[in-house]
Amino acid sequence: MGDLGNLTTMELDALADADGGLNLTDGHARLHLSPEQTAIVERIPQMFAEASRRPFPEVEREAHTAFLNAIGQHSAPIGTGRILSCYSSTLAMDIVARALPAGARIAVLHPTFDNIADLFVTRGLSLQPMSESELMAQQWPGAPVRAIVVTHPNNPTGLVTPEGHLRSLAAHAVQHGQTVIVDASFRGQVRDAQYDTCAVLESAAADWIVIEDTGKLWPTHELKIGLLAYSERTKIPIERAFSESLLSASPVVLLLVAALAGDWASGGYERARDHVARNRAVVRDAVSELGMTLADPASQISVARIELPASGPESTLLYKDMVARGVHVLPCAPFHWADPDSGLRFVRISLARPFAAVERAARTLVQSYSELSALTSMPAK
Repeated sequence: MGDLGNLTTMELDALADADGGLNLTDGHARLHLSPEQTAIVERIPQMFAEASRRPFPEVEREAHTAFLNAIGQHSAPIGTGRILSCYSSTLAMDIVARALPAGARIAVLHPTFDNIADLFVTRGLSLQPMSESELMAQQWPGAPVRAIVVTHPNNPTGLVTPEGHLRSLAAHAVQHGQTVIVDASFRGQVRDAQYDTCAVLESAAADWIVIEDTGKLWPTHELKIGLLAYSERTKIPIERAFSESLLSASPVVLLLVAALAGDWASGGYERARDHVARNRAVVRDAVSELGMTLADPASQISVARIELPASGPESTLLYKDMVARGVHVLPCAPFHWADPDSGLRFVRISLARPFAAVERAARTLVQSYSELSALTSMPAK
């Protein structure tokens, strides 16, 4: 396969491309602001003044209320002190990893974004993969697993954990003394994922942790927050781990999030959904010329996996060739963190980009794969 580094390394390479190559790697929203969003961003100077005069807890509660209500999380513990505002969802996950007992065995969804596994391993935890098929069959891991991590919707496949399945997982976790950890970083993009997760977990009296993210929704150049919420019954020292990492998120960013969440709830979601659907269609149509298909046709999140034919170049070679052509996408082997070879026939392309960029990337992928296939099929001299 060749060592290309982890997914974030490849995303950083795309951001730092001095030649200005197209970056369709990370799942962040890198779009033009809508007129409605532009009007909100133009108010940032006022938000600075507002942040200076208002108490931080008041600003934080307002942002939590606006954002969580906009994505259906009406039972989240707003105002209890059990929702912590972080700079990013990655930092929130690292705080959780540091708070879990050292050496504990953790079940993590497979495939999923590799930094979840990386963070846990770095913090001295032992990992056990849990496949999407096991999740859908409600085959939950037992002892010695201490916590079960579900990405909802999953990145890169877009799989949504059905409400009944989460209810089953919560009941299982209570019976086996486990913590349920839900990474819901892409939840805001998918209505089906916006059932009230905290209500489901609380009804089972489960020990739970839920991470939300605003960075996948709006093109705000990393002005975002990750929310780390947890149950009253958890014994994991989350607040201590949080205090070792940061003081607080910016109140200005919290005010920005509150305003953008208001727009999301009043038409912004539909505009973004239609844009992503249009971009997904242009990718699907372009790759169909080579007989390739989208691996997850029902996915609604702002990334798409393309399944490569069983014969022909693998995704690692395709990735390198596309970078040489000025287009960055992600090979999917690192998503399969416990079995990288199972991801070699997939690439992932971000759809939260301007239409012209996605269309060009799709055409480049088709050209790159066609030419690589011709080279690899030529008889040796």
